[in-house]
Amino acid sequence: MTLDLARVRSELESERDRLRAAIEAVNHAGSLSDETGDLSIGRDDHIADTASDTLMRELDEGLEENAEHLLVKIEGALKRIEDGTYGTCVICGRPIDEERLQAVPYAKLCIEDKRAQGRS
Repeated sequence: MTLDLARVRSELESERDRLRAAIEAVNHAGSLSDETGDLSIGRDDHIADTASDTLMRELDEGLEENAEHLLVKIEGALKRIEDGTYGTCVICGRPIDEERLQAVPYAKLCIEDKRAQGRS
């Protein structure tokens, strides 16, 4: 494999740090909203405003969930770099194509096993 593992590790670590910061920002914004939420509800509060706030909280929760899921994948890839198994399919043990790893650096399955997984 001709992948520059140091570069891949650096990119994965940068993405991991970015995701952690994003998750922290969502959590912080959510806690601020919770703290001030009761103050913003008054007689003049409209149902549409409340619905909009609820939608934004749900979107934030969805984004946080996606970020956490991606963070797990990235941390798994970093572990595989450390233990020397990065670039090897965890199902069949064959090398993962370099093009796939460039496109999805946290991939743990070769394209054949990923397709088979999608069909099941």
